[in-house]
Parts: sequence; structure tokens; C-alpha cells
Amino acid sequence: MLHIPTWKRLLILGLIALGLLYAMPNLFYNKVEQHNDAIAQMERSGVETPEDVAARAGWPDWLPSGLVNLGLDLRGGAHLLGEVHVADVYKARMDALWPELRDQLVAQRDTIGSVRRVTAPEGQLIVEIGNADQMARAVEIARGLAVPVTSITGAGQSDLAIVGSGNRLTVQLSDAEKSATDDRTVQQSLEIIRRRIDEVGTREPTIMRQGADRILIQVPGIGSAEELKQLIGTTAKLTFNPVVGRTTDANARPGQGQVLLPSMDEPGVYYTLEQNPVVTGEDLTDARPSFDQNGQAAVDFRFGPTGAKRFGAYTSANIGQPFAIVLDNQVISAPVIRQAITTGSGQISGSMDVDASTRLAVLLRAGALPAEMTFLEERTIGPELGQDSIDAGRLSSIIATAAVVAYMIASYGLFGVFASIAVVTNVILILSVMSMMGATLTLPGIAGIVLTVGTAVDANVIIYERIREELRRGKRVVRAIEDGFNEAMSAIIDANVTSFIAAMVMFFLGSGPVKGFAVTLTIGLVTSVFTAIFFTRLMIVFWLDLRKPKELIL
Repeated sequence: MLHIPTWKRLLILGLIALGLLYAMPNLFYNKVEQHNDAIAQMERSGVETPEDVAARAGWPDWLPSGLVNLGLDLRGGAHLLGEVHVADVYKARMDALWPELRDQLVAQRDTIGSVRRVTAPEGQLIVEIGNADQMARAVEIARGLAVPVTSITGAGQSDLAIVGSGNRLTVQLSDAEKSATDDRTVQQSLEIIRRRIDEVGTREPTIMRQGADRILIQVPGIGSAEELKQLIGTTAKLTFNPVVGRTTDANARPGQGQVLLPSMDEPGVYYTLEQNPVVTGEDLTDARPSFDQNGQAAVDFRFGPTGAKRFGAYTSANIGQPFAIVLDNQVISAPVIRQAITTGSGQISGSMDVDASTRLAVLLRAGALPAEMTFLEERTIGPELGQDSIDAGRLSSIIATAAVVAYMIASYGLFGVFASIAVVTNVILILSVMSMMGATLTLPGIAGIVLTVGTAVDANVIIYERIREELRRGKRVVRAIEDGFNEAMSAIIDANVTSFIAAMVMFFLGSGPVKGFAVTLTIGLVTSVFTAIFFTRLMIVFWLDLRKPKELIL
């Protein structure tokens, strides 16, 4: 018999009701967006302004507040394509290496002779020594400063290429280290840009690497490309400073050579620090979330050779004393030195959870833009164009839905009405799932929804045609409907699985608009199967229970 247990009926209706609830905030987009922005602003600043209170009161806190984020083509915003000057990092590495190499060579002045740095192409360090016949010794000293390349492709290779000719010693990064440095520099730039853009509360920026040294940046809702450039161009400064004291007095006056800086995570707390840092973010090579010996969340960090030497000397002399990690003139952490850190790596632990350790690791890695960026392409998309796109997408969706509804009702009568209700419910469920995921809707995404509307009734058509065949064979109404659903199931699953595979290929191999299309298509496939097989069947069962028909004309 065509029977659906009570618990299953309640489950189907409950899922649909939940979908309606989570899709509802999109009907009040501006109010909910202002509510969310006010909460985010209060969490960042710790201060609740009257404007924030009013905006927050515009939407009840107990209701879902997730929205379908609108992409750049729907909302307007700014588009930039930047090129990272990775060669700047080569020069910075050589400049940082020079003092240590100089000290090592000067210590051997009796045999090597005079030591002098001469003008060299960017990315190279050229040193002249007094005794050319001791060049082998100078090369040996320089090689002592080299370290292995920290990448899979460069495993076993040195980070420095050293050549001695005549009385000139030439040092530069090896090809393997340049490749690793390029990748590290672009990835770090991505993290910094993403953090800086997210700080102002914008929604779903698109920040991705393009090619070897370029970064694509698209930010919906920002006023202009120039505004976005200024935001990205603000370079963060990361330092590790000795702590002099801790206070809650914002007007406290630091001593000579000291600064008073606020805590990032402790509102109302200020630290008095030595103005001159022990090391800076330029000396940091890596920071990763991890766990300490007690299983608590922590952050592992590592310095380069020069930074490791300075940090080791400082920690050896200051065991038991706190030191501050300062980012953009805010103290993000002030751990106590438990032991000397002479290996160039250490661990920050304390009262933090996994999310906090991950966030701190990102902050440590993304302290300052490692290299200058040149913007090769910039565009500003006005909100008027975005609104036109929304209106066009809404109109196309309405026309497509109306056409499908008209066709289904004309072809299948009352059962066509059931299928039409399922199609509308399907669109609502798509929006609810996207709201819960925080997915971004773009013009290709709207095309995916329209396509889903057109194909959502495929399952119903297959089911209804199977029911017609069963009725022609003389079966009773209930048996014909039950067999129609059962026989059509395999064909429906096969058709949607193949479409799902195609959508997954587009999602993982595509980018930008293709990905947006794949997201809505994938969600639509899942929700359309649910509405066609379960919701439509439930409506038919309700009708059968109510009318108990002896005949069915389909």
C-alpha cells in the first residue's frame, strides 16, 4: 500500500518548514545585513554604539540571520588584479644576510684581508675581499650560513648559490629557494589581503592566485577600486617587543624609549613595551597551529637564521619574563619565556582554543605584505548595474517558473499542481541551503537556479508517465501510484547522479562564474530529488487519504 509513516511525514514537513525559516531572512535582506554587520562591529571593537543597537534591533536575535551573499556582478564592488614583486624579497634576503656574513668574514680578516660590499644587481650580494687567494675560505664561510630549502621540490638543496671569482664573492638565492620563496610570498600576500579585507566587514571577497605571481581580488559592496587599493596598501607591522608592564590606565605615560599599546583580545588592558623590538615579522618564516605537551591548543613558530640568533640571545637572558607579539600597534599575545629558545623555533601556548590558535598563526604569518604589489587591472562595478542584474535574474526566474507551472498543470491537471508546488519549494530550499552555507550567488548562479527550475520537474514527469502506464494496465489508483513511484526511482537516481558528477567536475576544476553555477546546480539537484520523491509523494498521499478516488485521469 501507498503508505508513509507518521514520523516520516513529520520529518518531511519539518525539513521544509526549516528550509522556509532559513530562507526567510532573504526577504528582509537590508535589515538582516545591517543586523549582522552591527554584531560583527561590536565583536571587533568591544564598543556598542547607539547606531549598532538600532541596527541590531532591526532583526530578532532568535531568528536565523544567514543570508545568500551577493556576488560582485549582483551587488557591485571593486575588481583588482595585482602583481606581486617577488624579486623584492630576494633583495631583502640579501640585505638581511649581509651583516651576518660581514661579521663572519671580518673575524677572518687576518687571512682574508679587507671586506667590502660593492654595488650589485638586485637580488645579489657581492663582496670584495683583500686576499683573492683566500677566496675558497670565504666561500666556505658563506656556505656555512646556508640552510636547506624548505619545500618538497627543493628537498636536499641549499637556499644559497655561492660563487667565488677573483677577489669577488657573489651570493644569491638558489633557483630552488627562489621557487619556494615565490610561492611563500604569494601565499603570504593572499593571507594578508584576505585578513585586511575581512576586517572591514565586507562579504565573501574573492581572493585567489592567478599564475605565478598575480592575485585576483574582487570585493562586493566596496565603493571603488581606489578605496580597495588603499585598504590593501596599508601594510601591517609585526614586532616582538620586551614587556615593561601591564595596566588598565589608557592615559599612563610610558618612560623614555617605551610605548603604551592596547591588547587586541583583552579590552581595557594596555602594555608598556620597549620601543625597539627584539625581532620583527620580517625575521619570521613560518607559524602553524599545533598542540602543547598537555594537549592544549598552541602555535609553533620559526625564525630565519638572523632572527633566530637575536631571539635566542634575548630569551636566554630573560627567562621568566614576558614578551609581546605586536601587530598593527596592538598586542595580540604576551606569553612568558619558559626557557631559552635558541633553535629558531618556539611555541606560544596559553588560554586559547583551536580556533584562537589558528587565528593567531594566521596573524603571525600575515603580519606585513612581504613585497610590493602593482595593480595591472582595476574596475569598479556600480550598484546600479548590480541591481539591474538582480532584476533581470529575478524576472527570468519568475518567467521560467511560470512557464513550467503552466506546462505541468496543462499536462497533468491536479498532479501538475502538486509538481508546481514542489518546484517552488525546491527554489526556497536552494536559497535556504545557500544561506546556511554562506554561499555567494552570482549571475551564473542564477542561471543554475533557472536551469534547476526547468529540470526539477523531470522526476515528476517520469513518475507521472509511469503512473499512466500502470493505469493503462488496469491497476487500481493506489496500486498504480505506488508502482509508478517505485518503478521510476532508479531512472531518477541515475539521471541525477550523472548530473551531480558533471556539477562536481565544474566545481573542482572550474573557477569564478563556473564554480558559482556548479554550486547552485549541485544544491538544486539534491533538493529537487527530495521535493520530487518525498514531498510530491506526501502531497499525493494526503490527497488520497482525503478524497479516496476510485478513478484517476492523468
